[in-house]
Amino acid sequence: MKENAITQKKLAVLIDADNASPKIIEGLLDEIAKYGIASVKRVYGDWTSPNLLGWKEVLLENALNPVQQFSYTSGKNSTDSALIIDAMDLLYTEKLDGFCIVSSDSDFTRLCLRLRESGMLVYGFGESKTPKAFVGACDKFIFTEILTRDEKNYTRYPVAMKQLQSDKKLVSLLVSAVEASANENGWSHLGSVGQNIANKAPDFDPRNYGYKKLYELMKATKLFQIDERSNDNSPAKAVYVRLKK
Repeated sequence: MKENAITQKKLAVLIDADNASPKIIEGLLDEIAKYGIASVKRVYGDWTSPNLLGWKEVLLENALNPVQQFSYTSGKNSTDSALIIDAMDLLYTEKLDGFCIVSSDSDFTRLCLRLRESGMLVYGFGESKTPKAFVGACDKFIFTEILTRDEKNYTRYPVAMKQLQSDKKLVSLLVSAVEASANENGWSHLGSVGQNIANKAPDFDPRNYGYKKLYELMKATKLFQIDERSNDNSPAKAVYVRLKK
């Protein structure tokens, strides 16, 4: 699929203000722009609460639509219900290609599964503490720590080779993706490797390890041979990888 076709997808961005920080908003909207157009942008919360003061400051400048949901019962999050109801309404009344659900709350797991059953793309955004069930229910999940550099958990420096090689889960994921995409000579197109990884691990992102691109991460592991091949039909080079013998 061509990149410009991907960026034209119509997306609904639904933000749980009770479980997301306003500090991420600039990075969040930049990230969403990679996947499509934010046709709907709504932020849910009890706007009478002083806890959401930070969100109020970014609503207008980012054209975010605040949706008021009073906290009728102490200890109960009524914001979740409002977001879920709106998501289902949008599913049936708007011509959308996907949803971006911004929260670290596992209560949205069933919603994401239901949206995907209806053919919607679902992008999840939440902190690294987000329950695995919610992460796995999305087509792709992005940890919000990588969307802003002033978060203390953001990986400021690339993870070194020894640490990468000692990460058994990461190594297994990369190796299995290369092997699954390999031709008879053992070479795999990097795009196919990336798609295989995305299918297996929605939360995988090279930026979690301090690298902007999958190519850079795989090169840093020193586990793979990398071959950049010229393409007669394009100035860009095709990248192929295979496991070192």
